Amino acid sequence: MTVTLAGCGVGTGSGDVTLKVVAANYDPNEGPSTKEYWDKLSAAFEAANPGIKVDVTVYSWTVVDAKVAAMVKAGNAPDIAQIGAYSDYAAQGKLYSADDLLSVPVQANFLSNLSDAGEQSRTQYGMPFVASTRLLFYNKKLFTDAGISKAPKTWDELRTDAGMLKQKGVTYPYALPLGAEEAQAETMQWLLSGGDGYTDSVGTYTIDSSPNIKTFSWLKDNLVGAGLTGPVAPGKLNRKAAYKAFIDGQVGMLNGHPTLVKQAEAKGIKVGMVPMPGSTGPTKATMGVADWIMGFKQNGHRAEIGKFLDDVFSDKNVLGFAGQYDLLPATVSASDAMATDPEHKDLKSFLNALATSQLPPVDKTSWPTVSDAIKKNIGKAVEPGKQPATILSQLQTTATAAQNAE
Repeated sequence: MTVTLAGCGVGTGSGDVTLKVVAANYDPNEGPSTKEYWDKLSAAFEAANPGIKVDVTVYSWTVVDAKVAAMVKAGNAPDIAQIGAYSDYAAQGKLYSADDLLSVPVQANFLSNLSDAGEQSRTQYGMPFVASTRLLFYNKKLFTDAGISKAPKTWDELRTDAGMLKQKGVTYPYALPLGAEEAQAETMQWLLSGGDGYTDSVGTYTIDSSPNIKTFSWLKDNLVGAGLTGPVAPGKLNRKAAYKAFIDGQVGMLNGHPTLVKQAEAKGIKVGMVPMPGSTGPTKATMGVADWIMGFKQNGHRAEIGKFLDDVFSDKNVLGFAGQYDLLPATVSASDAMATDPEHKDLKSFLNALATSQLPPVDKTSWPTVSDAIKKNIGKAVEPGKQPATILSQLQTTATAAQNAE
C-alpha cells in the first residue's frame, strides 16, 4: 500500500523533508514576481502538508539551465527543476518518470502533444509547466495606412502586403529575426509553413529536405532579397529587438507569442493575429513551445515531490501563473477555463493553435547541439551570395552527427 500511494504522489509521513526547487524567472523585468508566486504557493502547500518544507530559488532564464547543470554535476541536484530542457537528465537516468510522481488524473490532464514531447522511449520525464505558440502579428494601423484590407493567408499575399508596407515607409515590413537569440523558433515556424519541419515521422532530422530548401529559397529571394525585412540583416536581428520594434510601431508583420499582445497594446498598437501564412494557404500546424518541470532522483524524495507537483498542476495554480504572464496552460482543464474567461480573450487564438501545435524535437539529447548550430548559422541561408541549400546541408551534417552520438 505504501508503494502504491507513493507512486500516486502521496507523502510517506516519515519525518520532515525539505524539497529544494530551482525555477526560472518569468518576470519581464527580472523582478520579484516569480519568486513571490512560488513563495505563496509553497506557503499554502506547507500549511496543508505538515512535514514537507519547500525551498525555492529563482534564477534568470539566462543562467537557470546552467545553474541546474552545475548542481547536478557537483552531485547536489535539486529535487525539482523548472527549466528549459529535460532530455539530457532523462537519458542519464537522473529523473523520476511522471508515472512515478503524479496522480493519474494530474498526468492525464496534460495536453497530449505537450506530454508526448516530454517522453523518451515512450516514458514521460518532462512535465510541461507552461506553453506558448506563435501567430502572425500585424499592425492594424500600418495595414490600413497601406491600403491592406485583410491579413495574408499565403506567402504570395504576405510578400505583396510587405511590398505595400514598404512603399508607405514602414521600417520592417516583415521582421525576420534569425539572430542567435531564438532563430530556431522563427526557423521552425517557416519550415512548418512550407510543409515540413526539423524531423520526419520517426524522429530523423530532415533539415535539408526539398521542402525546407524551397522555403528558405523563397525567403531569400522574395522577402530578404526584395528588401522587405528591414534595415538589419535577419542573421543579426534578435527576437527581443524585433519585438521592441513592433511595440514601437516600426514593424508591419512578425511571428509573435502571447506575451507580446498586451505589451504592444499598452503602447497603443492595435494588433491583428492570424495563423502563419503557408505556401498555398494558412499553415496547418504552428510551432508550440513548452517549458519543463522535472523531479530528480538523487535525494530520494519521490513521494514528497509528487505531492508537491500535484499541487503545482492544480487549476488554481496553473491559471494563476499562466494568467500572470500571458502564457498558456499546459493542462486541458486550465486551458478550457482560460478559453472561456473574458479576461483572457486575447489568448483564445493561441489556445486554439496550441492544441495542434508541433514542438521542436526536445526529447532528443542531440537537440541542444542542433538548436545551437541553427541559432548561429541559419541567418547565413538568406544572405546575399549564399545558397540556402548549402547552409541547410551543413546544418543537416551537424544534426546527423549529433543524432548518431545519442
